[in-house]
Amino acid sequence: MAVYIDPPLWPAHGTVFSHLISDTSLAELHGFAARAGISERAFDVDHYDVPARRYRQLVRQGALEVNGGTLVRILISSGLRVPARLRPDRIRRALRARWSQTLPGHPALGGQLLDRWSEPHRRYHNPEHLLDVLEALDLLIDENDDDATRLNIRLAAWFHDAVYAGKAGEDEEASAALAEDQLTGVIPDPGEVTRLVRLTVTHDPDAGDRAGELLCDADLAVLGRSPAGYQRYVRAVREEYAHIPDAQFTVGRAAVVGRLLALDPLYRTERARHRWLASAHENLAAELATLRRSTVRCRVDANSDVNPVDYDIDFK
Repeated sequence: MAVYIDPPLWPAHGTVFSHLISDTSLAELHGFAARAGISERAFDVDHYDVPARRYRQLVRQGALEVNGGTLVRILISSGLRVPARLRPDRIRRALRARWSQTLPGHPALGGQLLDRWSEPHRRYHNPEHLLDVLEALDLLIDENDDDATRLNIRLAAWFHDAVYAGKAGEDEEASAALAEDQLTGVIPDPGEVTRLVRLTVTHDPDAGDRAGELLCDADLAVLGRSPAGYQRYVRAVREEYAHIPDAQFTVGRAAVVGRLLALDPLYRTERARHRWLASAHENLAAELATLRRSTVRCRVDANSDVNPVDYDIDFK
């Protein structure tokens, strides 16, 4: 594990800046920055911007000097780099545009929801996840799905983690209550949206529940990412529960991964199975193997009796 810095060559605000990165984890990077007295405001998604006057001090404190091209390659190889299209300002613009198409005439409600998704304690259940779910729905919805179904599942996506404190079941219930309160009198059937939100507790819709299948499959599309994308998801989940000790988190997370691996089917729609099933099983199996190896005090396996709900925490 190492922290790297490139030469101060990037002009802004009357000076030039360096970039400070980690090759392993954002936690390591944040720790180094805190010890060096670098403000959290200097952090920009996957790196810190530091003024030229701090360069030599940071090198003395252990940052390794590399040129700009090498720094970018290290960041990409680490899996920590956030692509430009996934940077917060671009995501917010994309989500505002999507909301205006979903429920035109109610911009204030969309802004309130986006503010909820942008709460500072969120690392995975954030605007990027919301955009991922909405984009997954774009891939799954077909010409046979009527307008009411399309509206309800998209609104359910917006509301499904609108309330998020990491408490399994309670968050979904509070999100459903928020949807009912905000959508009553706005759409014909707010009860259908609240029903769909509650389904994301188990991701186990009844056979033939087309709207439920679409939403649950879209919510789990992250499992079928590329290996690098999946690792970024895993890191974000761990950061969301940084206050939970490693041993306890490992047990809870392994129980979630084991449950997901045991779901048959994991995805309900044919399109989702075609796009994501093979990759999802590979990703989940690889993560569970890693969790087993990292267990120190607890025996963790796919059939563990440990229930994440016992910890009043979601872990996913």
